[in-house]
Amino acid sequence: QVQLVESGGGLVQAGGSLRLSCAASGIIFSINAMGWYRQAPGKQRELVAHITNDGSTNYADSVKGRFTISRDNAKNTVYLQMNSLKPEDTAVYYCNADIRRSFLGGSNDYWGQGTQVTVSS
Repeated sequence: QVQLVESGGGLVQAGGSLRLSCAASGIIFSINAMGWYRQAPGKQRELVAHITNDGSTNYADSVKGRFTISRDNAKNTVYLQMNSLKPEDTAVYYCNADIRRSFLGGSNDYWGQGTQVTVSS
């Protein structure tokens, strides 16, 4: 079994910062891409940031210049540093990872349980 466990969400004032972490555990052979998504009330889940296993990144236009995604492959962990937060960043943030569990097996998508980020104005 594979689990993704997120931490670091909370309540912050506009202009503040938060750092989200997501650690993958279980039987893992390798992790390909990892990413963060978010879902605000009444809206669809959207991609926030994405990082490949060689460190290439891409971001939603709405967070470019404010958010930074990074990963520690030795710890099977992905981070999201969020600066200059705005009320419109309020959402549940979900971690996602494309994980291979064996040398011969294919990869599958796994999701964390989500962590709430609330930005007050």
